[in-house]
Amino acid sequence: MESQLPLLIVLLVLGTIAKVATVWSGREPGALSKIGPAVLVPGRMQAPALLLCAVVEAVLAAGLLLTTHPIFRWGTVAFFAMSTYVLVELRRRRPDAGCGCFGEVSSAPVGMRSIGRTVALTGMAGLSVWAPAPGWLAATQPSWLMAAGVAVLAALSPEIEEMLNRVRFRAPCEQRRAPAESVTLSRLRSSGPWRAHRGELASPEPHDTWRELCWRFFAFQNHDQDDVVFAVFLSGRHPAVRVAVVSAVDTESLPEYTPVSA
Repeated sequence: MESQLPLLIVLLVLGTIAKVATVWSGREPGALSKIGPAVLVPGRMQAPALLLCAVVEAVLAAGLLLTTHPIFRWGTVAFFAMSTYVLVELRRRRPDAGCGCFGEVSSAPVGMRSIGRTVALTGMAGLSVWAPAPGWLAATQPSWLMAAGVAVLAALSPEIEEMLNRVRFRAPCEQRRAPAESVTLSRLRSSGPWRAHRGELASPEPHDTWRELCWRFFAFQNHDQDDVVFAVFLSGRHPAVRVAVVSAVDTESLPEYTPVSA
């Protein structure tokens, strides 16, 4: 049971460091509105919200490392369970926002991998509640369960891909060369949102496409002459895909818009 404690401690410490670094890095105004729990609070409270989350993570990590007190064990379970709820809310209310789990590195839109990771961490924290040893002692006794936990968390962490991309390209995704339009369209057509809306489309080919920052947009018409707009995130092998239906009646009242080509 105690074999998962070192993993929980390491992730809590990394989350603490990353959030503090993000707040103190002097990011441009409004940048925090796209990261994690800051999305769900008013603008002036966004930095304090991230710092509060970092403090909670630091306290829990210290408690798991040094003691076996149940308040830290159950507190960790509650923290990751709440994190799962927050990520589900982010995916529903702000599909463009990142989870912020590890600061600005976690800026990719919340997907099922990020949610699955917090579910896995909640389970690991639950298994560790009755561990008889503190975290520092468990770290000196590695086991195959610890290795399995590392493998699961690595598979569920999109941040690893983002960090590799940053090392490779040395630029944020909005400044990188985008994949070919045909590649992005192919990724769209293999996604769940495409399969869910394919039958509504009048043609399988988009009548317009453009790029904005880290997203490429594809606009199709459905049988009611409404626009069905898909947005494909430009980073990662399995990018996030979002969809919106824009009524033809609504667009008549909008000003003319010229999309920016990639």
